[in-house]
Amino acid sequence: MSCRVKICGITNLSDALHASECGADALGFVFYQKSPRYISPEDANKIVAKLPPFITPVALFVDADEALVESVLAGSARWTLQFHGNESPEQCQRWLRPYFKAIRMKPGLDILEEASRYTDASAVLLDAYKAGVPGGTGETFDWHLIPDELPKPLILAGGLTAANVEQAVNAVTPYAVDVSGGVEQQKGIKDPLKVMQFITGAKRG
Repeated sequence: MSCRVKICGITNLSDALHASECGADALGFVFYQKSPRYISPEDANKIVAKLPPFITPVALFVDADEALVESVLAGSARWTLQFHGNESPEQCQRWLRPYFKAIRMKPGLDILEEASRYTDASAVLLDAYKAGVPGGTGETFDWHLIPDELPKPLILAGGLTAANVEQAVNAVTPYAVDVSGGVEQQKGIKDPLKVMQFITGAKRG
Protein backbone atom coordinates (compact mmCIF):
# COMPACT_ATOMS: atom_id res chain seq x y z
CA MET A 1 0.00 0.00 0.00
CA SER A 2 1.31 3.43 -0.93
CA CYS A 3 2.64 5.53 1.93
CA ARG A 4 0.59 8.64 2.68
CA VAL A 5 2.24 12.05 2.84
CA LYS A 6 1.59 15.05 5.08
CA ILE A 7 3.23 18.36 4.18
CA CYS A 8 3.35 20.42 7.38
CA GLY A 9 3.99 24.09 8.09
CA ILE A 10 1.75 25.43 5.33
CA THR A 11 1.49 29.23 5.50
CA ASN A 12 0.07 30.22 2.11
CA LEU A 13 -2.43 29.09 -0.52
CA SER A 14 0.14 28.61 -3.29
CA ASP A 15 2.12 26.06 -1.27
CA ALA A 16 -1.09 24.30 -0.22
CA LEU A 17 -2.38 23.91 -3.76
CA HIS A 18 0.99 22.85 -5.16
CA ALA A 19 1.41 20.14 -2.51
CA SER A 20 -2.12 18.93 -3.23
CA GLU A 21 -1.44 18.77 -6.97
CA CYS A 22 1.76 16.79 -6.32
CA GLY A 23 -0.17 14.12 -4.42
CA ALA A 24 -0.03 15.14 -0.76
CA ASP A 25 -2.72 13.46 1.31
CA ALA A 26 -2.71 15.94 4.20
CA LEU A 27 -1.53 19.49 4.89
CA GLY A 28 -0.44 20.67 8.32
CA PHE A 29 -1.08 24.13 9.76
CA VAL A 30 0.86 25.19 12.86
CA PHE A 31 -1.09 27.05 15.54
CA TYR A 32 1.87 27.54 17.86
CA GLN A 33 2.96 31.16 18.02
CA LYS A 34 6.59 30.42 18.87
CA SER A 35 6.97 28.56 15.58
CA PRO A 36 8.33 30.38 12.50
CA ARG A 37 5.63 28.48 10.59
CA TYR A 38 2.77 29.84 12.69
CA ILE A 39 -0.42 30.79 10.87
CA SER A 40 -3.49 32.47 12.31
CA PRO A 41 -6.78 30.55 12.50
CA GLU A 42 -8.40 33.04 10.14
CA ASP A 43 -5.70 32.72 7.46
CA ALA A 44 -5.57 28.94 7.77
CA ASN A 45 -9.32 28.59 7.37
CA LYS A 46 -9.24 30.76 4.25
CA ILE A 47 -6.78 28.29 2.74
CA VAL A 48 -8.75 25.25 3.87
CA ALA A 49 -11.87 26.63 2.18
CA LYS A 50 -10.02 26.48 -1.15
CA LEU A 51 -8.51 23.00 -0.83
CA PRO A 52 -9.67 20.31 -3.25
CA PRO A 53 -11.69 17.34 -1.97
CA PHE A 54 -9.96 14.43 -0.21
CA ILE A 55 -7.10 16.61 1.10
CA THR A 56 -7.07 16.49 4.91
CA PRO A 57 -6.15 19.71 6.73
CA VAL A 58 -4.41 19.02 10.03
CA ALA A 59 -4.39 21.58 12.85
CA LEU A 60 -1.23 21.30 14.94
CA PHE A 61 -1.43 22.46 18.56
CA VAL A 62 1.16 22.56 21.34
CA ASP A 63 -0.54 22.73 24.76
CA ALA A 64 -2.97 25.27 23.31
CA ASP A 65 -5.68 27.01 25.29
CA GLU A 66 -9.25 26.06 24.52
CA ALA A 67 -10.10 29.37 22.90
CA LEU A 68 -7.46 28.86 20.22
CA VAL A 69 -8.66 25.35 19.38
CA GLU A 70 -12.25 26.59 19.25
CA SER A 71 -11.34 29.45 16.90
CA VAL A 72 -9.69 27.03 14.47
CA LEU A 73 -12.48 24.46 14.54
CA ALA A 74 -15.18 27.09 14.10
CA GLY A 75 -13.86 27.85 10.63
CA SER A 76 -14.19 24.39 9.04
CA ALA A 77 -15.62 20.94 9.64
CA ARG A 78 -12.71 19.39 7.75
CA TRP A 79 -10.04 19.62 10.45
CA THR A 80 -8.15 16.67 11.89
CA LEU A 81 -6.21 17.56 15.03
CA GLN A 82 -2.56 16.94 15.88
CA PHE A 83 -1.45 17.39 19.47
CA HIS A 84 2.27 17.97 19.73
CA GLY A 85 2.67 18.93 23.39
CA ASN A 86 1.93 17.33 26.74
CA GLU A 87 -1.80 16.99 26.19
CA SER A 88 -3.53 14.26 28.15
CA PRO A 89 -5.78 11.72 26.42
CA GLU A 90 -8.78 13.55 27.89
CA GLN A 91 -7.63 16.88 26.42
CA CYS A 92 -7.28 15.27 23.00
CA GLN A 93 -10.62 13.47 23.12
CA ARG A 94 -12.80 16.35 24.25
CA TRP A 95 -13.03 17.97 20.81
CA LEU A 96 -14.79 14.97 19.25
CA ARG A 97 -12.66 15.26 16.13
CA PRO A 98 -10.24 12.75 14.59
CA TYR A 99 -6.81 13.32 16.09
CA PHE A 100 -3.34 11.91 16.33
CA LYS A 101 -0.80 12.35 19.08
CA ALA A 102 2.82 13.24 18.50
CA ILE A 103 5.38 11.45 20.66
CA ARG A 104 8.94 12.70 20.74
CA MET A 105 11.55 9.96 20.97
CA LYS A 106 12.95 11.03 24.31
CA PRO A 107 15.62 8.69 25.71
CA GLY A 108 14.13 6.29 28.24
CA LEU A 109 10.52 6.87 27.20
CA ASP A 110 8.40 3.74 26.90
CA ILE A 111 6.94 4.39 23.45
CA LEU A 112 4.44 1.52 23.60
CA GLU A 113 3.15 2.61 26.99
CA GLU A 114 2.83 6.23 25.91
CA ALA A 115 1.10 5.37 22.63
CA SER A 116 -1.31 3.03 24.42
CA ARG A 117 -2.61 5.89 26.58
CA TYR A 118 -4.30 7.49 23.56
CA THR A 119 -6.82 4.76 22.88
CA ASP A 120 -8.99 6.66 20.42
CA ALA A 121 -6.23 8.40 18.46
CA SER A 122 -6.34 7.65 14.75
CA ALA A 123 -2.53 7.42 14.65
CA VAL A 124 0.64 8.19 16.57
CA LEU A 125 3.32 10.45 15.14
CA LEU A 126 6.91 9.74 16.16
CA ASP A 127 9.27 12.69 15.99
CA ALA A 128 12.85 13.43 16.99
CA TYR A 129 13.44 14.71 20.51
CA LYS A 130 15.28 17.95 21.18
CA ALA A 131 15.03 19.55 24.60
CA GLY A 132 12.85 22.68 24.56
CA VAL A 133 11.78 22.24 20.95
CA PRO A 134 8.34 20.63 20.46
CA GLY A 135 8.88 19.81 16.79
CA GLY A 136 10.35 20.91 13.50
CA THR A 137 13.89 20.15 14.64
CA GLY A 138 15.08 18.96 11.25
CA GLU A 139 16.77 16.05 13.00
CA THR A 140 16.21 12.33 12.46
CA PHE A 141 16.15 9.69 15.17
CA ASP A 142 17.19 6.05 15.22
CA TRP A 143 14.37 4.26 13.40
CA HIS A 144 15.42 0.99 15.03
CA LEU A 145 13.95 2.34 18.28
CA ILE A 146 10.41 2.18 16.86
CA PRO A 147 8.50 -0.72 18.49
CA ASP A 148 7.26 -3.42 16.14
CA GLU A 149 3.78 -3.57 17.65
CA LEU A 150 2.54 -0.01 17.89
CA PRO A 151 -1.15 0.04 18.79
CA LYS A 152 -1.94 2.66 16.14
CA PRO A 153 -0.90 3.47 12.58
CA LEU A 154 2.50 5.17 12.50
CA ILE A 155 3.20 8.61 11.07
CA LEU A 156 6.97 9.04 10.77
CA ALA A 157 8.47 12.52 11.20
CA GLY A 158 11.82 14.02 12.09
CA GLY A 159 14.47 15.15 9.64
CA LEU A 160 12.89 13.68 6.53
CA THR A 161 13.89 15.05 3.13
CA ALA A 162 13.58 14.08 -0.51
CA ALA A 163 17.01 12.45 -0.14
CA ASN A 164 16.08 10.04 2.67
CA VAL A 165 12.30 9.56 2.53
CA GLU A 166 12.39 6.53 0.24
CA GLN A 167 14.92 4.87 2.54
CA ALA A 168 12.74 5.73 5.54
CA VAL A 169 9.61 4.24 3.98
CA ASN A 170 11.43 1.05 3.05
CA ALA A 171 13.02 0.72 6.50
CA VAL A 172 10.03 1.59 8.67
CA THR A 173 6.98 0.97 6.42
CA PRO A 174 4.97 3.72 8.14
CA TYR A 175 1.35 4.46 7.36
CA ALA A 176 2.42 8.03 6.51
CA VAL A 177 5.39 10.38 6.54
CA ASP A 178 5.36 13.99 7.72
CA VAL A 179 7.72 16.70 6.52
CA SER A 180 8.08 20.43 7.10
CA GLY A 181 11.58 21.92 7.05
CA GLY A 182 12.88 19.26 4.69
CA VAL A 183 10.94 20.73 1.76
CA GLU A 184 11.40 24.45 2.43
CA GLN A 185 13.16 27.31 0.66
CA GLN A 186 13.05 29.19 3.95
CA LYS A 187 11.07 28.71 7.15
CA GLY A 188 7.39 28.72 6.24
CA ILE A 189 7.91 28.82 2.48
CA LYS A 190 7.98 25.55 0.55
CA ASP A 191 10.31 24.69 -2.33
CA PRO A 192 8.07 23.37 -5.13
CA LEU A 193 10.71 20.99 -6.49
CA LYS A 194 11.55 19.55 -3.07
CA VAL A 195 7.86 19.01 -2.36
CA MET A 196 7.38 17.14 -5.61
CA GLN A 197 10.53 15.04 -5.11
CA PHE A 198 9.58 14.22 -1.52
CA ILE A 199 6.08 13.05 -2.39
CA THR A 200 7.38 11.05 -5.35
CA GLY A 201 10.01 9.36 -3.18
CA ALA A 202 7.54 8.55 -0.41
CA LYS A 203 5.01 7.01 -2.80
CA ARG A 204 7.74 5.07 -4.60
CA GLY A 205 9.18 3.72 -1.34
